[in-house]
Amino acid sequence: MDFHAQLDYRKSLAGEYIDSFAYPWQALAGLKHYLQTHGAELDEKYTAVAEGVWVHESACIAPSALIMPPCVICAGAQVRHGAFLRGGVLVGEGCVVGNSVELKNCVLFDGAQAPHFNYVGDSILGYRAHMGAGAITSNVRLDKQNISVRGETELQTGLRKFGAIVGDRAEVGCNAVLNPGTIIGRRSVVMPLASVRGVVEEGCKVDRKGVVKRME
Repeated sequence: MDFHAQLDYRKSLAGEYIDSFAYPWQALAGLKHYLQTHGAELDEKYTAVAEGVWVHESACIAPSALIMPPCVICAGAQVRHGAFLRGGVLVGEGCVVGNSVELKNCVLFDGAQAPHFNYVGDSILGYRAHMGAGAITSNVRLDKQNISVRGETELQTGLRKFGAIVGDRAEVGCNAVLNPGTIIGRRSVVMPLASVRGVVEEGCKVDRKGVVKRME
């Protein structure tokens, strides 16, 4: 799989940054530093609502949301009641971060949605990717060892924490689990309650039992 081809880098403030690495997940290690450095360089439509937290004037943030630095929330984004942004988070234009959603060290490309009871940690959600209610990224192995990406070959990431890369316009069904080191290709569909591990190619469907088939 061409991992970079699963993401349209024109659709994220951090697109050029992520594209500068050999593999997209390598950008996660320095994401907090990137946001802290570049947040201060944003235009006048962004306001530092707290130290290290920059919010676009058109974004809508619920009073009950808890946002920790560094964090950038872009134009037209919604951060709803009870959301918890733990730092190192970029919420792209028009994104939805919903009730009781927790984000940590992650990038949401423009239009991505994590609207209901999701956990997205050490992960990247592509342009208009959607997480169904209760769907999560699992970002740490049970044995706490470094995470590999298992496709045609096994790639060692060197990361102890890495959840998933979800490609542009991919759909992840309700209560699905993306295990550490999962890559979901563009326009792929993960059915509700599925547990996914490894690489799912572009335009595929993963059923509840984890069987992958190419969609027509």
